[in-house]
Amino acid sequence: MRMAILSRGPQLYSTQSLYRAGRQRGHIVYVIDHTQCSLFLEEGSPRVYFEGRSLDNFDVIIPRIGASVTTQGAAVISQFGLMGVPSTAKPDALLEARDKLRCLQKLSTHGLPIPRSIYVGDNPNILQLTAMVGGTPVVVKQLESTHGIGVILCESEASTEATVEAFHRLRERVIMQEFIREADSVDIRALMVDGEVVASMRRQAKEGEFRSNLHRGATATPYQLTEEEHELVREAVRVMDLDVAGVDLLPSSRGPLIMEVNASPGLEGIETITGVNIAAKIIRLAEQKGRRN
Repeated sequence: MRMAILSRGPQLYSTQSLYRAGRQRGHIVYVIDHTQCSLFLEEGSPRVYFEGRSLDNFDVIIPRIGASVTTQGAAVISQFGLMGVPSTAKPDALLEARDKLRCLQKLSTHGLPIPRSIYVGDNPNILQLTAMVGGTPVVVKQLESTHGIGVILCESEASTEATVEAFHRLRERVIMQEFIREADSVDIRALMVDGEVVASMRRQAKEGEFRSNLHRGATATPYQLTEEEHELVREAVRVMDLDVAGVDLLPSSRGPLIMEVNASPGLEGIETITGVNIAAKIIRLAEQKGRRN
């Protein structure tokens, strides 16, 4: 098959892992920078152009869309869809998962457990809002943050108000969430491909840090999901209508909580920790979609 990996970073671990897995399976694989694509629209004849060439001969695409170009990436996926080229990520599902508010809204609507969360509008009553999520400390998050960037733990109403004001001055949308103290700076990352949990790990933040991102010095070990966690991960991914997803769970006194659903999860940490070739599983998913096409 002819496969296109949509990625701005051809040298990134995840892109390279997918490229190698595709080549090892005998496919012709290209890495296409989706931000450099031009989308031509004409009645009955949509096309994608890259470096002056029409990309009209791919069997399937594998998107690796960064947070800063989500809308642009979704538009390229949609254009390929109009051309009849299937994708391992649906554009609408990508947009919903990337926006933390929309993701939490959908999860909560389906009755799935999440931390108490509030979207913070203009001129908020911080005292009232912090009380609604259980009081300080609280976590303030940008709606489209990644790798723990734009996620701040506020210990008091004063620091919460200052943090929200700073984000609002930058015209950044934020949510406020309860701080799950009993999680003790631990979370669980599970990765699903085509309805199957293929790998999971337990992450522990470094001392003095509450964010358990590996990019911030956290440590990780392989982890076996409990039956409850396994079903929760499966249901979260089903609700978000994703074929490939990373789900982050927080342990709490009331059971596991869904912290985030990532539609374009990084592969480096979890492949390294668990030894699972997740990229190969994504390539097999791409093969299935390409064959159906």
